[in-house]
Amino acid sequence: MYTQGMQVRHKQRPEWGGGTINRVETLTRGGLRDQRLWIKFANAGLKTLLASGADLEIVEGTGAAEHTFAAREIATEAGWLGEITKRKPEQAMAELPPDATDPFLTPERRLRNLLGLFRFDGSAKLIDWAVAQSGLDDPLSRFTRIELEAFYKEWSRDRDVALWRLVSDFRKRRVSIDALMVDAPKAALSTLQRFEKARA
Repeated sequence: MYTQGMQVRHKQRPEWGGGTINRVETLTRGGLRDQRLWIKFANAGLKTLLASGADLEIVEGTGAAEHTFAAREIATEAGWLGEITKRKPEQAMAELPPDATDPFLTPERRLRNLLGLFRFDGSAKLIDWAVAQSGLDDPLSRFTRIELEAFYKEWSRDRDVALWRLVSDFRKRRVSIDALMVDAPKAALSTLQRFEKARA
């Protein structure tokens, strides 16, 4: 159960930034206990969400997701252990999030997570992507727009290849993904079509 003042982050919308729960209302839906939460997000303002439907994680410390550039920069200040995690910004910014590539997750879940990454398609979404990828509230304070565009290009190429490989794996195993692809973003479908044409 969530409480007022708790710091959270929406896993599916990391571009919203960290959030603080301003108000909590307990309610019953379908005979089950639930909570309506009013959360003030750093980059998205006030949102009202149901706890049962929101994919929230409680944030402690900096609030940066472990795989983000900001989290790695903080880790590099942690002595010799921090040096082990130190990576070039290009690597951190171009890396896909773990929930889209983790081999210990089911292929179906990885596919859903990969499809969710297509919400960042288009230049209008570049800053939203950069916030989610870097963990910084203002990525332009650390990178130029040209650098962000180059990072995004590499990241989107890796995302597209990961999607193609995962879908190919489903096909090899003769597992239908039609139900998962019903709500797939158009950008994801056009990516798969592009790979099909290249393969033919």
